[in-house]
Amino acid sequence: MIEENFISSRRPSPLGGRKPTKGDLAEFANDNPDAIDDVLPERPGELSMLIVGINPGLWTAAVNAPFARPGNRFWPSLHQAGLTDHLVDASLGLAAEDEAALLARGIGITNLVGRATARADELDKQELRDGAARLVRRLDVIRPRVVAVAGITSFRIGYLQPKAHLGKQDTSLIDGWPEEIALHVVPQPSGLNAHYQVPDLARIWRGVWESIKD
Repeated sequence: MIEENFISSRRPSPLGGRKPTKGDLAEFANDNPDAIDDVLPERPGELSMLIVGINPGLWTAAVNAPFARPGNRFWPSLHQAGLTDHLVDASLGLAAEDEAALLARGIGITNLVGRATARADELDKQELRDGAARLVRRLDVIRPRVVAVAGITSFRIGYLQPKAHLGKQDTSLIDGWPEEIALHVVPQPSGLNAHYQVPDLARIWRGVWESIKD
């Protein structure tokens, strides 16, 4: 359980709480492999669901907060799914109380690749494969009950699963994946993905969460 006197170990927004400018965003288009901090508990085995983005966007890196760019459907869909008790606004940084609430609920957030880009398709195939393999290695330490990767195209490339579809995955096809940890692939929540709106994503998040109880 996450203690009530939670103190975040994540770095504050590099911009000190202000909105990024175009110039700011350009500065974060670099090769830093750890552009943002994860949302993870100190001890292993405390997560029900580990949400895995593909990689940070430039706005996300600029404020050091996951899925932070205005227009991203992640936080609205998570709230509509009932997984947060209010609509989180991470556009200027992730508040410590919001981080604590996520962890108390058993929800963690990380990325396949740590380098920030304007679009996920700027990553090369080897970056995705290396990130996918790294995630598998980390699961022995983090030990969530379920992993939800947000982005089918990058998942296919990273895990060499060209025929994979959205939904629950057969983890026996992934070398080294712990058999006790379920795996789902969910749609990319970026505003650029017009195929899935907030209600669609909320339904999917709710389904993944409810599957943990099965």
